[in-house]
Amino acid sequence: MSVPEGSEQVIDRKARMKLPYVEVEARPPEVRVYDFEPTFITMTPEEAMQAAERCIHCPDPAPCVEACLLHNDIPSAMWLIEQGDFIGAAEIYRQTSSMPEICGRVCPHEALCQGACPRNKRGEPVITGALEAFVTSYQRENAPTKIPVGKSTGKKVAIVGSGPSGLACAEQLIPKGHSVSIFEAAPAPGGLLLYGIPNFKLAKDVVKAVVNDLKEAGVKFILNTRIGKDKTIDSLFEDGYEAVYISVGTGIDATMDVPGAELPGVYLATEFLIRANVDPDQLPEDKRGELEIGKKIAVIGGGDTASDCLRSALRLGADEVTCLYRRTEAEMPGGKKDRELAKEEGAVYRFLTQPIRYIADMDGKVSAVECLQCELGEPDDSGRRRPIPIEGSNFTVPADTVVLALGYWPDTSIGETTPDLETHNWGLIVADAESGETSRDGVYAGGDAVTGPDLVVTATAAGRHAAQSISEYLSK
Repeated sequence: MSVPEGSEQVIDRKARMKLPYVEVEARPPEVRVYDFEPTFITMTPEEAMQAAERCIHCPDPAPCVEACLLHNDIPSAMWLIEQGDFIGAAEIYRQTSSMPEICGRVCPHEALCQGACPRNKRGEPVITGALEAFVTSYQRENAPTKIPVGKSTGKKVAIVGSGPSGLACAEQLIPKGHSVSIFEAAPAPGGLLLYGIPNFKLAKDVVKAVVNDLKEAGVKFILNTRIGKDKTIDSLFEDGYEAVYISVGTGIDATMDVPGAELPGVYLATEFLIRANVDPDQLPEDKRGELEIGKKIAVIGGGDTASDCLRSALRLGADEVTCLYRRTEAEMPGGKKDRELAKEEGAVYRFLTQPIRYIADMDGKVSAVECLQCELGEPDDSGRRRPIPIEGSNFTVPADTVVLALGYWPDTSIGETTPDLETHNWGLIVADAESGETSRDGVYAGGDAVTGPDLVVTATAAGRHAAQSISEYLSK
């Protein structure tokens, strides 16, 4: 339903198409590069109402709903926002999303709901993502939410990993009456949301609020415990858990096997980001030292993680921040919006550039990256045109700090320590796409641990689906 029954006659689509675009204002780049505070300024209630009024309420099924991986009832939310009922709109989102205040901030809306908005054909879409973030934040400030706790079934579920998929699974299991414990290898809960996404994109307080909702509902967090090393999946069953959901993500940084990779000043993206963005008290002990960087930083890679590293480097005081990417911008896997923000803040992109060696200075620290110019050939298995280095085109890029943002691989320890758990593709867990069922009875898996690196909303959807399957399994 997009509008209350009987209200269709008030929707004048032609008139709405003439309403001016309402944009979410970003802080000036020359200001925001000096801190890690959120990039965008919070909308006013009046701006939110004006923005929502631009929704033309397409006939069902609305394209934005179809494009949303959680199938949020966006038109109904827009109608309520237009009327000023922000809390009612937030509840619409919470019917289908376990963390709308997070998805509203980090989803690539231009590729999902906003990208499907028919208004794109004649101008700018409805800013559905910003409105989702606005109303759910408004709700937290004015009418705090609580996760309903169902009548106890006496069943215990262990969730491995406290990233978006694990949190979503827990949020769905608690109302069904199951006891839930989440095992997390890090010192604080949140997984990717806390450790992988910088504060200027997702404030830590937003993640903390979602985690606190679960704590208040009775979810137990067992921290500093790595399943596959400190405990095994089998030992969880021995401890009395009757089902296990594996949602550990893909937390192993991909590396580049080139000379000089071991030089001081060469960082993997995960270490660089968490040491730059996370309170030292929430870091593993081996990551609590001061992050030493230079004034010329090169980031190698082209995804969202690369954008996060570029923007973090600028905030850490670097004078020159350069992205080295072996294809063109058209082949970049990351979101365009983040790249544009990085460019506004001063990051420089060098395309068709293949690093082949890190060069040390007299003190043995990295001082430059030797590269080859590339040209694009035929498409490879990813569907993108293959970069072909041009022999003899060597050149160097000065860099006293290098950050490798090349993607992520799965941690193989759970697969290696869990008998009869089927894995593939270097450690990804084989699981049913809908139910999350694995080859082990009572063991479910979802999120990046199954799909490989993907979106927060994809992991959230997997956690919600698995919770339903787990609850059905426990009832038998």
